[in-house]
Amino acid sequence: MGRWRGRWRWRAAGGALVRILIVWVVSTLTLLVLAAILPDFRLQSADGDSITRVGLTAAWGAGAFGLLTALVWPVVVRALLLVPALVLGVLVFFLNGSLLLMALSLIPEGRGAEVAPQTAVVVAAVMSAVASATSTALAVRDDEAYRRRLYRLAARRRRRSGAPPGAAAPGLVFLQLDGVGYRELCRAAAGGLMPTVAGWLDGSHRIMPWRTDWSSQTGASQLGILHGSTFDVPAFRWYEKETGEVMVCNRPTSAAELQRRAVERARHGGLLSLDGASRGNLFSGGADQLALVLSVAARRGRANRSRAGYFAYFSDPANAVRTALSFVAEAAREVGQSLRSRLRDDHPRVARGGLYPLIRAFATVVERDVVVAAVIGDLLAGRASVYADLVAYDEVAHHSGPHGRDTDRVLARLDRSLALIARVAEHAPREYRFVLLSDHGQSPGETFLGRYGLSLEDLVRAGCGLPVSRRAGRTHSGAEARAAVLAALHRPVEEGGEEARPGPGPDPVVLASGNLGLISFPDLPGRATRRRIERAHPALLPTLANHPGVGFLLVDGEVLGPDGASARLDAPGAAEEVLAAFGPGAADAVRRTDSFPHVADVMVNSAYDPRTGAVHAFEEQIGSHGGLGGEQGRPFLMWPTDLSPPDTELVGAEAVHEVLRRWLRESDGPQVPLPARREDPRPEGGSSGIFPSAEGRGPDESR
Repeated sequence: MGRWRGRWRWRAAGGALVRILIVWVVSTLTLLVLAAILPDFRLQSADGDSITRVGLTAAWGAGAFGLLTALVWPVVVRALLLVPALVLGVLVFFLNGSLLLMALSLIPEGRGAEVAPQTAVVVAAVMSAVASATSTALAVRDDEAYRRRLYRLAARRRRRSGAPPGAAAPGLVFLQLDGVGYRELCRAAAGGLMPTVAGWLDGSHRIMPWRTDWSSQTGASQLGILHGSTFDVPAFRWYEKETGEVMVCNRPTSAAELQRRAVERARHGGLLSLDGASRGNLFSGGADQLALVLSVAARRGRANRSRAGYFAYFSDPANAVRTALSFVAEAAREVGQSLRSRLRDDHPRVARGGLYPLIRAFATVVERDVVVAAVIGDLLAGRASVYADLVAYDEVAHHSGPHGRDTDRVLARLDRSLALIARVAEHAPREYRFVLLSDHGQSPGETFLGRYGLSLEDLVRAGCGLPVSRRAGRTHSGAEARAAVLAALHRPVEEGGEEARPGPGPDPVVLASGNLGLISFPDLPGRATRRRIERAHPALLPTLANHPGVGFLLVDGEVLGPDGASARLDAPGAAEEVLAAFGPGAADAVRRTDSFPHVADVMVNSAYDPRTGAVHAFEEQIGSHGGLGGEQGRPFLMWPTDLSPPDTELVGAEAVHEVLRRWLRESDGPQVPLPARREDPRPEGGSSGIFPSAEGRGPDESR
């Protein structure tokens, strides 16, 4: 047995040495080609050198560059922990170029090698990309070598933890496909867009829809799923009169406060409190291992572990170059798709210029790659539970619509990410069960502004007898990717749109959350009654209720519809009749929101067409969510068959939280501790797992 192990080790070492030599040779050839085609880069002296001498110079430079990349790069990246993550992504190229200049300076005297600094950046990027591609190709050809490496890595981590093989209970991985509705996922799986999901549904998994609260958006749903409470989250953004502040779910300071309130109400730290990891989420779920978690992004300095995932991922320059190139390609793809949409005169359509191509590329490439890499690290570390949010579909659907070629491509790439994670799980130190879910769906439809030529704020001001701007204002999308970009730039405060503290005065505060609008009157203390609103602004409520783009209003415990329709929420069956078009459970959802302390003085839900499923977003989104109407309120939950199915229809994210807790108990895994930690719920420790990039694989590459 010992002799066999010895042979196996020598064979593995020999295979690794062969791969290193091949990568070195390819890198040397790459240097020679670049020196031949780039005017500011040469590998021979001014007097001219023989081919052999030039080849040795290239080999020396390629070897030195590879060695410096392996030894110096991780140290340099670790030293830049306080640099904004997106700045680091750009800085990667200049650092890589600096390493190349350093490598060329190590070439012995007498062998000429000169390169202009700006050219060094290009040469270093190309070399890193070629080395990564070569490593990937070699690993693909040697599948067993890759499997053995993962087994060795998993065994090493298991020995460090002291756990014997097979001793750990199965872990749970919760993967949230942000914004993917139940029908959309089923369509994509049945149509061949998502073969991984289809394969799971054909054999190992079951799926069902669940129903959101009135506030069908990530802030409320994810807070309920991870922390067990959606109480007093009436929308994505709302005004709190006692402080004069606007709460926004994707603003780090607001997210931290919402998490604190949820922990206090639920009386436990969260779903991931014991040996859990939270990746790419708005909230931590009580996890100690954090990456790209918005509720801790407001922290300054090294105490902010939310960005750890960026640095763990970019510590490999090949990852950085691959992701940067994919980022540029995705931004170009968005520009092309937007141009085609304009040329075809597609309707509905929203503006997709400005910084949006970069924001989309960040969500669909950078954030996806970093989150997937962190999840893979968690699997190889054997963590008991992981919850990760993949936001790509949601971001694209807002601007391209929830159905079409643009979103189909995103779904296909998400499926490849799921396949990669599942393959890596085969080599983890414990068995893993995968649960897929979404936080909400998406409802299509032309924006309120596009359909009627004025914004909700314009309509409110007209109803209040206030001057209306001649230039229609636009409410920017509140997508999670925009906040993640700002956090990555160390600017974690939402810019544009509403201010954190509206100015003093009697003017109403009008906010939008998808097709849900909120109107608050700062000069009326507490929640304004219908009588007080009608006395102060007699034309407002009729103006809103009878507008063709408005479905219904909630005012002081009463639902108001068009043509004078009204129903008290405490009158049995009355609200159900007025809200029948919005589907089952609509009245109950409105009743629950009516009980929140921070419900707005007037809540406005857009009109909804049951035949087409269309709504009118009060933001610039042709795929929207946040209110009632259509598929936005029907996300999905998909679980392996060896876990018990939900007992009844799931209504609200809090019900989903209870099911996930039960599955953790069934897996004999981490259970939410009681009583709760009553202090600050935000964990102080945590770091990201590191993507096993030595084989040159990226999160979106399949083997």
